[in-house]
Amino acid sequence: MLSKHSKDQREQLEVFALSELVPEDHLVRKIEEAMDFSFIYEKVAPLYSSKGRPSIDPVVLIKMVLIQYVFGHRSMRETIKRIETDVAYRWFIGYGFSEKIPHFSTFSKNYERRFHDTDLFETIFYKILRQAMDLGLVDPSVAFIDGTHVKANANKKKFVKKIVRKETRAYQEQLDREINADREANGKKPLKPRQCSEEREIKESTTDPESGYFVKGERERLFAYGFHTACDRNGFVLGTVVEPANIHDSQVFTTLFQQVKERVAKTHTVAVDAGYKTPFMANFIC
Repeated sequence: MLSKHSKDQREQLEVFALSELVPEDHLVRKIEEAMDFSFIYEKVAPLYSSKGRPSIDPVVLIKMVLIQYVFGHRSMRETIKRIETDVAYRWFIGYGFSEKIPHFSTFSKNYERRFHDTDLFETIFYKILRQAMDLGLVDPSVAFIDGTHVKANANKKKFVKKIVRKETRAYQEQLDREINADREANGKKPLKPRQCSEEREIKESTTDPESGYFVKGERERLFAYGFHTACDRNGFVLGTVVEPANIHDSQVFTTLFQQVKERVAKTHTVAVDAGYKTPFMANFIC
């Protein structure tokens, strides 16, 4: 029997709690149950004035960023549009149907005026990561490390050429010490310290000088950044280092590895690709 649903329900008034509309297995419920965000108030308190208009709740600001990245929204503008119509998102940030969601520029303004040049986000990241570890969700015993390149917002044709000194590899000093120790053990004189004065020409963007000119195989040549990340077997990020794209992955490895070791936990196994396969890497990890 053919039936037609009445549209009268659109105008019907009903009384219910917002939480009744959020599925029990929704990811925002799991995050809310597992994470305690109250520590954020103490961290940001010195960044706010004791006078003036009431601010947007800083926990709400952080939760909006979480929604953007966890659910893969491309921008804060798009995230706000989704929060306005998504019941689960509203429940997660604690906003009812009648409350106006903060403007998409609110976060960027707070970042520029309060959070910029602070370690706030790094502190929040590691605090939340520690909570996840305490719940047994993170396994730092194995670290998967790799880098990816992200295009900088810079015209590849606008640059200046510069002559810079070649960076000494991070392991050179350690390698020299090991060689001299072996020479002394065999009754030989230690070698004199190396004087590295080699230079090379680089292209520096006039739009974004902090980026690096990236050239790899047949790919397009452009200015970019290298995002180097360490993850556990469950996909949780343990640490990250951002450098210009013209710095090789192997040169960033020690910094990232030490970051994970000091800020998270000692890693027993490291999984990397062939780009990291050097004698120094093997010796450093051991």
